[in-house]
Amino acid sequence: MRIFWVALRKELIEQWRSYRLVIVGAVLLLFGFASPILAKYVPEILRLALPEGEAILQLIPSPSAADAVSQYLKNISQFGILLAVLMTMGTVAREKDKGTAALMVVKPMPRGVFLMAKMVALGLTFSTGIFLAGVACYLYTMLLFEALSLTAWLALNGLLLLSILVYVALTLLCSTLSRSQVISGALAFGALVVLSILGAVPKLGDWMPGRLNTWAGSLFAGGGDAAWAAVGVSVGLIVAALIAAWLIFERQEL
Repeated sequence: MRIFWVALRKELIEQWRSYRLVIVGAVLLLFGFASPILAKYVPEILRLALPEGEAILQLIPSPSAADAVSQYLKNISQFGILLAVLMTMGTVAREKDKGTAALMVVKPMPRGVFLMAKMVALGLTFSTGIFLAGVACYLYTMLLFEALSLTAWLALNGLLLLSILVYVALTLLCSTLSRSQVISGALAFGALVVLSILGAVPKLGDWMPGRLNTWAGSLFAGGGDAAWAAVGVSVGLIVAALIAAWLIFERQEL
């Protein structure tokens, strides 16, 4: 356990020094602030910018807190997944390429601890980003529209975080497979495309991580069926990706 905490501390320092924590926090915080503002003022911008803006505005319902939530969910899910791939694709590949991985995994640090410390550090980084974005969006939505249900808001952000962590784990696996960040990123984007295609298949889509975002949106749109199957599959994908990464990493020559 002491070795794990040492490895985790090293990874957290690396997250800070490499600006991953700053980038993830800043980007998600920006969209947290921007989402309710866009929901509130885009109709007004359209009215001023378009020749027939006044007539178009009559066809658009008045913006509400639900629009702010929908904007937030779309922005954070899209950019969160993109950040998950970009911030993770070089995590192991870069250290193998530079030779630092070989120095780190000498006894007494097991390779599984090396990988788990990276996953936990990345999880903390994205948890921090989601926390900042969630607080910013909640406060601005309350100022511009009305207060949201805190319980539903926490659930929505928890589902968002879980869906992002699926791609963090899959990208970590891809980074373990190769010494090249470019190849790791390509493999991760390939996995993203595959999951997106599977998510579009009727019935099967109810089990895919993308269903988590649909469930999250329904929390503020009059309810909807819970997607516990998608939660289970998402957790299973994270665990499977980490186990696969560990088994592959154990057999690699560094």
